[in-house]
Amino acid sequence: MASSLRADRLLPLLSPRRIAFVGASLRPNTPGNDMLRMIRRGGFDGTVHAVNPNYREIESYPCYPAVGELPERPDLVVLSVKNEHLESALIEAAAVGARAAVIFASAVLEQDGDPKLVDRLRAIAATTGLVVCGPNCMGFYNDLDKTWVCGFPSPRVPEPGAIAFIAHSGSVFGALAHNDPRLRFALAVSPGGELNATVADYIAYAVARREVKVIGLFLETARDPAGFAEALTLAAQSGVPVVALKIGRTDTAAAAALSHTGALAGNDAAYDALFDRHGVIRVDTLDELASTLLLMSCGRRTARGGLVAIGDSGGERELMIDLADRIGVPFAKLSEGTVSSIAKQLDPGLEAANPLDAWGTGTNFSAQYESCLSALLADDAAAMGLLAIDIRDQSYLHRGFANAVLGASSKTDKPVAVATHYSQVRHDALALELTLAGVPVLDGTTNALVAVRAALGYRDFLARPDDPPPAPPPQRQQERNDVSQRIVGRRLDETESLRVLTAWGIPTIAHEVVASFDEAKKAASAFGYPVVCKTAEPGILHKSDVGGVRLGLGDDASLAEAYGDLAARLGPLVLIAPMVRSGIELSMGMVRDPQFGPLVSVGAGGTLIELLSDRKVALAPFGPNTARRLIDGLRLRRLLDGYRGGIAVDIDRLADVIAAFSVMAVELAGTVSEIDVNPLIVGQDILALDALIV
Repeated sequence: MASSLRADRLLPLLSPRRIAFVGASLRPNTPGNDMLRMIRRGGFDGTVHAVNPNYREIESYPCYPAVGELPERPDLVVLSVKNEHLESALIEAAAVGARAAVIFASAVLEQDGDPKLVDRLRAIAATTGLVVCGPNCMGFYNDLDKTWVCGFPSPRVPEPGAIAFIAHSGSVFGALAHNDPRLRFALAVSPGGELNATVADYIAYAVARREVKVIGLFLETARDPAGFAEALTLAAQSGVPVVALKIGRTDTAAAAALSHTGALAGNDAAYDALFDRHGVIRVDTLDELASTLLLMSCGRRTARGGLVAIGDSGGERELMIDLADRIGVPFAKLSEGTVSSIAKQLDPGLEAANPLDAWGTGTNFSAQYESCLSALLADDAAAMGLLAIDIRDQSYLHRGFANAVLGASSKTDKPVAVATHYSQVRHDALALELTLAGVPVLDGTTNALVAVRAALGYRDFLARPDDPPPAPPPQRQQERNDVSQRIVGRRLDETESLRVLTAWGIPTIAHEVVASFDEAKKAASAFGYPVVCKTAEPGILHKSDVGGVRLGLGDDASLAEAYGDLAARLGPLVLIAPMVRSGIELSMGMVRDPQFGPLVSVGAGGTLIELLSDRKVALAPFGPNTARRLIDGLRLRRLLDGYRGGIAVDIDRLADVIAAFSVMAVELAGTVSEIDVNPLIVGQDILALDALIV
């Protein structure tokens, strides 16, 4: 699919040759002065002009009274002016032919008209073609092109790297860009309010730069959802991993949802589904984000298999095993040859295992560690390796460990890193040396293992096979057309909802809606006892909540009692269906996310749907491979294999049903907001027993 995103759109913003700094100042420790000092510190070799009517020169740069009096047209105009002057300044920049602007100020006026200032600025940019970073931004560092546009000083050094970082929080932007010299950036951007340059545009620009090996996001929301999804597609197609810390997990949509699915999915689930589709690595903390960016920027591809690790402590080895199990990082199962090779090098009493505690007497330890780590990495089951030691500066021991890991890394093309267990060890010099040599140092056991999980997960994402959605049954095309017309503007009852599922090839339970006991008895006789009797009165969304379901009715007498009760309390309309043989109750659902479209969920069903909260979500449509991944991600997955004598489910058939449901969800997304199939009974049969379509 051709992309509508153009990486070159941001060239005048991020890679300008002529920059005008409006609001420049001689006064130290002000944004107007700092921005000129920083453009020089970054090494910019293009043309710089200051703009301020009160000066002729600032920080050795020529200064002009107004943008209109500059000797040449600027590519980029940087506006360090108060909100009251933003509109006129942006108009003046556009009038002289500038192609991009950076706005530091908030663009919020206390006494503003309608439209608001930010909307007036957006209109100016749209009319003139200006590309704008901001408002309310910190600017950016383009280390590849030596262009630093920012209003505050920092101690960072102009050393380009392989990380592109885009942060909606200015403080987060500064935290990562200004503190740890191990994090070497190709590009770091604070996009602010994204007047018309969005995260999607910055991702597209970063993907087009071959120096970028990984993209990091601190994301509040996707202001351009379609563009954001398209940008993630570009990154995935280019093999550039994206690591995202998405904030705002609170579910604000649940209160308005009518179905179980709507109440459980929520907006954050949409991002989970979007990230899963595009291989985006999701992390939870800034430390996890930094560690993952460090590891993924080393440039080496993760091999097949699991993690191998070597350390110097039995206690820390057990800590790593416990945390790896919790985080979901598999250790490689070593071959007998590798175990034998390592065993010959260990001191008495040490076990040749993975992870490995190799510290014994300390005799010739550096060569011993290099040899053992090399043997671990050479095993066919090893995907990548860790030296798990709390290295510190000014220690001959840790100098020896550093030499060992560098030596082992030089003999393999697999990723190799150092993991400290304590995140506050004093190792600034040694950590920087190792990281710049291609062996990133990741601080904290959890942070390191999260980064390893990310590397393994991205490897698996790249290996996913194509997964085309299935075609719906062609013989039911007319039925689907009729259904699509009938459901507009209506909430369907159970019978109508089941009919919709059938039209898309999803198996449903046989049933009949009746309005009297005689009709109920006739239907039960036709199906054969035992049967189910449940209310079919309109307006009752969740029948079990009002005692509207009676199961396992084995004869006319029990049916008569059940029907009498339901008719008296809820009304005469009931649905009769045969009792299904034993199976596991699942659920399928769809909600239409306002940003990313229909989401399909699969999870625990029946009355335990909310209690277990065991659910996986994917963007529709998808094929059976994705459906199977959803199934495999459920906590109840083991039950489907016949746990403790239960019925083993045909997983391939179940995946086909879920994939067919995802196709239906997309085709009905224009008229349906929520679909709830609960329960979907899976055992010897796979049948939808109840459904709600809103």
